[in-house]
Amino acid sequence: MIPVSLGPLDFSPEPDLHPLYPSPSLISRSLSSDSGLAPSQKSELVSHSLSRACVFGDLSLLQYLLSDHQSQPYVDLSARDEDGLSLISLAILGFGSESERDVEREECVRLLIAQGADATCSDKAGWTALHHAAVLCPPTLVSHLMTHGCSPFAETRRRLTPLDIVTAHTVLPGRDDIALLLEEAMRTQGWMGGRMEEKRRALDEQLKRKGRQKSVRENVSKVLGLQNQWWSSREEDEGFSSDDSDDEDDQFDEELYTPKLDFTSMLAWSPQELSHIFDAVITTSHTSVRNSQPAITLYLMARFACLTCDQTWLEDLVLGATDAIEEKFFSRSEDITCLVFCLYNATIWLHLMQCDNAINEGCEMLGSFELLEQLINSVFVFIIRYAERRIDQLLDPAILDSSPMASEYQSVQFESEWSFLRPFSAKKKSTANTPNHGTPKNSSPSSPPFLPSRPPSPSPLLLGPAPVSAKGLSSLRQTLSRAKTPSTVFNTHSDIPQTTGLRDLTSFLTALHTLLTLSDVNPVLMIQFWSQVIYWTSCEIFNRILTRKKYLCRSKAVQIGMNLAVLEEWIEDMGLPRGIASHLTPVRDLLNWLQCLSSITDFSNLVATIQTMKSINPLQMRRAVRDYKYEVNEGRMTDECIQYLTQLQKDWERHRVKMGVEALRKEMGERERERELEDSMASEANASLNASSETFTAQHSIDNLFDRSHSQSEWEPAKAPQVLGELLDSRHMLPLFLPSDPRVLSATPEKRVVSGYGVRAGARPVAHARNTSQVSTLDGGAMKWRCRSRRVRNVDFETLQWVDRFRTKPQTFQLPMHGEEYEESYPSTPLSNGIEDLRINTDVPHTVLHGTPLTKRPSARSRGRLSLIGDPVIPISL
Repeated sequence: MIPVSLGPLDFSPEPDLHPLYPSPSLISRSLSSDSGLAPSQKSELVSHSLSRACVFGDLSLLQYLLSDHQSQPYVDLSARDEDGLSLISLAILGFGSESERDVEREECVRLLIAQGADATCSDKAGWTALHHAAVLCPPTLVSHLMTHGCSPFAETRRRLTPLDIVTAHTVLPGRDDIALLLEEAMRTQGWMGGRMEEKRRALDEQLKRKGRQKSVRENVSKVLGLQNQWWSSREEDEGFSSDDSDDEDDQFDEELYTPKLDFTSMLAWSPQELSHIFDAVITTSHTSVRNSQPAITLYLMARFACLTCDQTWLEDLVLGATDAIEEKFFSRSEDITCLVFCLYNATIWLHLMQCDNAINEGCEMLGSFELLEQLINSVFVFIIRYAERRIDQLLDPAILDSSPMASEYQSVQFESEWSFLRPFSAKKKSTANTPNHGTPKNSSPSSPPFLPSRPPSPSPLLLGPAPVSAKGLSSLRQTLSRAKTPSTVFNTHSDIPQTTGLRDLTSFLTALHTLLTLSDVNPVLMIQFWSQVIYWTSCEIFNRILTRKKYLCRSKAVQIGMNLAVLEEWIEDMGLPRGIASHLTPVRDLLNWLQCLSSITDFSNLVATIQTMKSINPLQMRRAVRDYKYEVNEGRMTDECIQYLTQLQKDWERHRVKMGVEALRKEMGERERERELEDSMASEANASLNASSETFTAQHSIDNLFDRSHSQSEWEPAKAPQVLGELLDSRHMLPLFLPSDPRVLSATPEKRVVSGYGVRAGARPVAHARNTSQVSTLDGGAMKWRCRSRRVRNVDFETLQWVDRFRTKPQTFQLPMHGEEYEESYPSTPLSNGIEDLRINTDVPHTVLHGTPLTKRPSARSRGRLSLIGDPVIPISL
């Protein structure tokens, strides 16, 4: 064994080059010449101590390392840790851990920068010191970094600037001042907004838009009494957004309107299950805004019946569906959401059927399109009746009895009033002010809620002038009832104050208009709807003024005229054509006549005044003069002028009788010709030609609304028949026209924000859209609309669930058992383009012997129901 000699063993401890808490005394001893440490060990010790000083924000240790002559040779200010963090970043990351040392930590950063440390270097993630400082440091240190070389445009590996990190989608809590500082520094260098800034602003705008949508929906629900279930959750992102990307639908694509002839664009059904399908899809279906799935379901079923079955199936489907829809809105005539839902789906169903070239010919031969047009007209009338019933309750307190400037007219005294009773009437005015106006005592009662009839108006049959009686003294009750309830003034417009009743009326009108807009009702239907409603309102106001003597005075005419101006301005604010306001012309002429008749003393002035008022006849003028309430010391019309009016009245009555006889003879002659040529095809052709010649102008005007090269101010409403008596016929229905191009039946109106309506006193006034948007129909622009043909054709998975809702369990295909023959009824692959390949055998015993229950019953048009349309609907040329 060879002996091994060992040298002397060194049992001295290894020096601690990574002390947990380094101190100047420890570092001084370790760096002394007699410490025995190698230069590499001394460098490692100084580097570790420098990092610890930055991490803990130890200013005294950092100052010692940077100033001591022994440590200075080993100080490396460009040192990095394993993550690439610099000394400045290490010092910044400690902010917030010990708030009492933040001041000392900030001084450490400033000392490092002063000693020449690079503040612009980045770590492995691309973060610079400014990125960390924007999240953690006070604004003073952020500003100090930017003034010493840190660029606010520095980006991380994910291309994020310090401003992007602070703001992100929303500004970090407590960092608003940092975001403002960074944004101002970047803008001074020509920055106009970055990618994250655009995203953040887009998100902020989206949140604001959702907030506005929610506020608008709450206001509409409050005014109209809607349920929250009406606003579907899947439609929350749609509303007043103007960035909906449906421009491609404006380019009409025939492949979109006529799908391929295979079973992917059909919905198979059997006649035995038709009544259950109607119950699931129509009767018990959930009504929600912009829900077109019932229309799509019926359309897919119609394609299956027309392309694979016979005409009996299609006829049963269309008749049964229209009957079920009629029964639904007949039973829920007071539910505006149900009415709007039925109108929207009926319009979309007609659009889908007419645009499909594969089935439109067969549907037209069966008269399906005419049935759907009648259905649309019926629902349209129901919505009009709903609006009329609500307006009837608000009309008197809003237009007739509302006094926007009541204080200026309290001193007006009439000749028939007793002056000593005026204090009592003033006291009644002060105590009768209530914000909730019901139906006034002297107004006509509203219609029963279960009937789709109009609010009653004075019968136009009672058009003859009443005998003139001597004016006597009014009774005590009549004198006290002259004082009407004043309303709290609520300024909506800059020059015309609004009372509570007027605000309630405009709130209801705006809420109903907003509901129709958000429900994507066709804009042409909306224009004709408001044309009919304003026509009825004008007739009611006119008749009530003329038949109630308390309104036949110049002071009341001025007040009613101011209230009427608010209604006219509302029409402009809603972006409706100015032709709708033309229905108010008779009321305007009557008010002007009441204001000037007492000042007419010259015969020539009377003739000139009569010639300017084309919308009122001599009977109406004479009655206004006869029942006029003169104020004290007010002038009167001369006897010569009154005699001239009397003569005009007699001439007009003779003309009225002559016109009535001619109209009766014409009607009897037409009935005779129809009876003689009832079975002649020529009579039908002649009738259609006559109808088309009479309605061509109106139909062309409707079609021009969809032409963006034409202004909607060119549209003129249908003219009502000439009034021969004293009262206007508020029961007259203006004709309804659908666009000739069925592709635009899916058009939706422009969604404009009209905020503030439906808010009670103390909140923002009723919508005055021109304060926030200068867009108006006065600029002569085209009607704003958007084509949604692609969106209304999206079939949801819920559609199949609706069809199968009546089943106790989902349908499954049973696999064939062993020993049994299995034959598939439908091919599993798409079929060829030939229609004959899609035909199936419809000679099923069940189909022949057991008819569909709904189609067995007579249709709504033959069940003896009262007509809701009045005159029959004019056929629309397609």
